[in-house]
Amino acid sequence: MHASASESSNFRQAELDKFGALANRWWDPDGPQKALHALNPPRLDYVRQRVRLSGARALDVGCGGGLLSEALAREGAEVTALDLSPELIKMANLHRLESGLQIDYRVQSVEALAEEAAGSFDVVTCMEMLEHVPDPGAVIAACARLLRPGGQLFVSTLNRTPAAFALAVVGAEYVARLLPRGTHHYQDFIRPSELGTWLRQCGLQLQDVSGLAYEPWRNRARLTRRTEVNYLACALKPGHD
Repeated sequence: MHASASESSNFRQAELDKFGALANRWWDPDGPQKALHALNPPRLDYVRQRVRLSGARALDVGCGGGLLSEALAREGAEVTALDLSPELIKMANLHRLESGLQIDYRVQSVEALAEEAAGSFDVVTCMEMLEHVPDPGAVIAACARLLRPGGQLFVSTLNRTPAAFALAVVGAEYVARLLPRGTHHYQDFIRPSELGTWLRQCGLQLQDVSGLAYEPWRNRARLTRRTEVNYLACALKPGHD
């Protein structure tokens, strides 16, 4: 299959290498992805409160080692999951075998899948990925194409605010060392207004924006009204099948 320009260029190899190097400890709750383990339950709750997952066709974009993919599958969703890191997909498949879950993991871009499976999914999730790609708007557009009418997109990312810089970059990477240095680049953080523009441009309706607060002293995360640092958003594709 011939790679399109968007498929072949909408990633940064350094980012893939960085996360691929963490693959072996992705499922270690005390490892480099410790914070991600804490964020996963409220992320799942946010989705579960808004859609019926049992029997739903779900797509997890930028799935990493499969934390959210497995959580969606445990809720009864039929899950397809994408990542461009072969190391992470290999780890996700190994863990899936241990868990006894059925998940279709693929080393594939969301833009490529949109070419072959438009309108196929009830739920699309894209968590902690948009701030790591050169063209997040293209990812949103591909997610929109993959949703069936009436389907919903769930996104989480980091707001571009002084608070996010202080907590997610300086605090998490350099002071507390919760995350490997270089995990985040402040200029790539995304304001909710920017996300809202991309959603509108591809015909999606923004339904909600909620904050996601991480408490490192408890290694817990919870949903909140404050969106200055991490936030979740939900958007609807209008219409009916």
